[in-house]
Order: sequence, then structure tokens, then C-alpha cells
Amino acid sequence: MQKAMERRRRCGNSLAVVALALVAAMLPSGEAKLSPDYYRSTCPDVEATVRAVVAKKVKETFVTVPATLRLFFHDCFVEGCDASVIIVSRDNDAEKDAPDNVSLAGDGFDTVVRAKAEVEKECPGVVSCADILAIAARDVVAMSSGPHWDVELGRLDGLVSKAGSVAGRLPGPDMRVGDLAALFSRHNLTTLDMVALSGAHTVGFSHCTRFTGRLYRHGAVGDGDGARTVDPSYDPAYARQLMEACPPDVGATIAVDMDPVTPTAFDNAYYGSLARGMGLFTSDQALYSDGASRPAVRDFAENQTRFFEAFKDAMVKLGRVGVKTGRDGEIRRDCTAFNK
Repeated sequence: MQKAMERRRRCGNSLAVVALALVAAMLPSGEAKLSPDYYRSTCPDVEATVRAVVAKKVKETFVTVPATLRLFFHDCFVEGCDASVIIVSRDNDAEKDAPDNVSLAGDGFDTVVRAKAEVEKECPGVVSCADILAIAARDVVAMSSGPHWDVELGRLDGLVSKAGSVAGRLPGPDMRVGDLAALFSRHNLTTLDMVALSGAHTVGFSHCTRFTGRLYRHGAVGDGDGARTVDPSYDPAYARQLMEACPPDVGATIAVDMDPVTPTAFDNAYYGSLARGMGLFTSDQALYSDGASRPAVRDFAENQTRFFEAFKDAMVKLGRVGVKTGRDGEIRRDCTAFNK
């Protein structure tokens, strides 16, 4: 605890920072007292600083939006919301090197790294990378016509990042609702939260290799001619459109929008598409085909306001997952590396 307090003194150089560090050290992992006002006295302009960086990055490329949002999800679902997914390992054995994370777009990482650099100029050693990622995830949604919410702050950055920790902890494109619900429930997220958070696919994109099995090998058990079958839950016209973009021998870098209607707007079009058989992943379409989640899909398709409210609530709950406190975390000076 003393070392943690000393780090905070050097970084913040104020009684307020020392007090916050003491409180954090007394709390067990995952029970941090998060608050939107956490940095009110130690770094009051942090959200404005992050927002400016995010806005510039979004202007450079819209990929920033889905990339940053997906980065936040993948971070929280593995070791908790602790920026462990951002760590770079010389041996390529950190979280970001895991097979399920290699497709994470670099623009998400770049957004957080840039924002951290600017925040450090104003408040050195005070704001965690985990909090910066949480703020940035909110901002990319708001900047793409989505809702805005108060982000709870006060996380520390994690001290562990291992590729081997990722398998089995992230929602997969071929998962059914029962398995998805079980995965989300581990993090105190309900089926309603799951359906709402899936709405992030309204601005997402996916590499073809993540779903071509539905186009060419649905139900296949071998390599014969009968293996080339399209998933019947696809809308036929949509399936043909996907086949044009993603032929059987498609390259690993080719990607398509997950929302074929309004791919650059955070709205409720994603849910309407599910009702028409236009869910890109099996896990998307399953939300409509399964009776446990269909009512929420229909509700969000009919009422964007209810979707936005549910999404905001779910994002706040997600942001509380696995929060690090005390000796279980630190304020990284560089988001890509643990402090020495």
C-alpha cells in the first residue's frame, strides 16, 4: 500500500490524490468506488481532453468508432476493465496477441495511446488508461449519433496481460443465446444487457473469415458438394450480397459492415435487420430467433429511445467489471507497458 501511495504522491502531488489512493488500497479488487467525479480535483479537464483527441481521430477515420468500442468490450470481458488488452509484449504473449484479439483494429489502440499522451501533459500520473478507454468508448458512440452517458471513473490499470487468458471469455460469432447469456451473466449482465450491448454492431465491421461458414459450409460435416450450403436463416438477397463481397477464397483482411442499412450511424437499424434475416453472425441472428431475446430485439427495433437507455445502462454495468484497486493495479505512464 505504501508503494502505491508513493506512486500517487509523485504523480499527483496533492493531498486529494493521496486520499484517493488510500481509499483504493483499502478496497478489495473489483469493489472500487467508481464515480463520474473521480478526477474533479486532480484532473478536472480529463474528459474534455480525451474528447478532443477522439474527435480528431474519428475525423481521420470512422473505423475509430467500432475499433474503440470493440476494444473496450474485449478488455472488460477478459481480466476486467483494466486496459490489459492494450499491453504490448516482446514475446507476443499478451492479451492482444490471442487469436480472438488479433483482429482488433489498430485505430482503437491508437485512440487510447494518443489520448493518454495528451492527458499526461495536463495531469501526469493521475488518470489510468482503463478510464481513458472507458471515456473514449462513450465518446465514439456519442460522436456517431448515439447516446451520451456519465462514465464512472476511478479504475486502475491491470498488472497482468496474458494471451492464454482470453480463450472462452469472449462472445463468439457462432454462439447461441443460451451460451451468450451464460457468458454475460458471469459479469452480472442480464439477457437485456446482452441484447442492448449487441446493438454496438450497428457501427461494427467484421472480416469475412469470421462468418463465411454460414455462406458456404452451413451444416457441413465433410468436404463434399453437399457442404456448400447457405444458412437458411439468412435473407437470400443479403446472402448473395455477402457472397459477392466475400467469395470462398476471400483474403483474411477483407471486411464488411455488420449493419447493411446505416453502418456509420449508431442507431437501432441493427435490430430491424435481424427481423429480416440480415444478422451477419449466427450470434446476431440468434437474438431474433430465440424466444428469450426476441422481445427485446423487437422492442429496440420499434423504439430507438428504449434501445439507447438500455445501452447506456448496460455500458455502465460493463464498466464495473473486474475493476482493479489498491495493490492489484497501477496508473500506467505508458498504456502499452507496465510500469517498471
